[in-house]
Amino acid sequence: MRKFLIAAISTLLLAAPASARDTLVIYTYDAFTADWGPGPAVKKAFEAECDCDLQFVAATDGVALLNRVRLEGDKTKADIVLGLDTNLTASAKETGLFTPHGIALDDVSVPGGWNDDTFVPFDYGHFAVVYDTDAVANPPKSLKELMEGGPEPKIVIEDPRTSTPGLGLLLWVKKVYGDGAADAWAKFSKRVLTVTPGWSEAYGLFTSGETPMVLSYVTSPAYHMVAEGTERYQAASFAEGHYMQIEVAGTTLKGRDNPLAARFLAFMTGPGFQDIIPETNWMMPAGKTTKPLDPAFDRLVKPSESLIFTPDEVAQSRKAWVDEWLAAMSR
Repeated sequence: MRKFLIAAISTLLLAAPASARDTLVIYTYDAFTADWGPGPAVKKAFEAECDCDLQFVAATDGVALLNRVRLEGDKTKADIVLGLDTNLTASAKETGLFTPHGIALDDVSVPGGWNDDTFVPFDYGHFAVVYDTDAVANPPKSLKELMEGGPEPKIVIEDPRTSTPGLGLLLWVKKVYGDGAADAWAKFSKRVLTVTPGWSEAYGLFTSGETPMVLSYVTSPAYHMVAEGTERYQAASFAEGHYMQIEVAGTTLKGRDNPLAARFLAFMTGPGFQDIIPETNWMMPAGKTTKPLDPAFDRLVKPSESLIFTPDEVAQSRKAWVDEWLAAMSR
């Protein structure tokens, strides 16, 4: 009888399913989740700390993330959206789909400081035209020279309706040209080889030799210096300054009920996450680090001025400015 009971209990234990681990779902952009991006290392580091299952769901780019969450509404599967930037935060708040983060921001450090109860920054950088020195002997030295300098050399840019870099260029031009932006776009359109949905497609065309210039970041050449040992690809320094991007993450209404969401955001501001960012996302860390930057970062272009609109200014005018871009680029 005792042997029968032991055998029966053993059978029940073997048949019982393993206990499911708690899960955190994060929507982010595809470059973040790529094998060479920060996603795999972030997933490994956070799962080791939380004993949970971190699942990334990728969209093309930051604007596409907001569009997707807005479309899904309160039925979204995302606990956290990671990859918006300050050009989108006011519009994101207007959806009513994000909730205060509730974490301390003591470790957060970005130019101009940070005070936002909904979104937490994870990195920052400046947009730039990156060029191939083997193909471009005299890169543009100003935004004006880029926009008005003729049809050559060609450049690939990203769509401001789906991409945060594309939106960044739109705002950069508006900041410099103001009411003259439409005329500048019309002149610039002759130089644009193509407009891609997101950064990954644009940079892929650049590195494959399809175009000698691409809209990217001041920090992009650091990747080629560190990972490939080449200084072939460089960022052009613009006299007017460069538009700054601060990338953020926020908790959705769904994530409000998941304790892992706040835990991840707190983790995101510390070295377990921040030490990964410079040499995988190739941006500047926005939180506490323990690992010094590679010396290659000291050789990057240093913008003479950080250009930026407030989130409210962007929210109020983004649609009109995008419409202006569409009309001007199709002249």
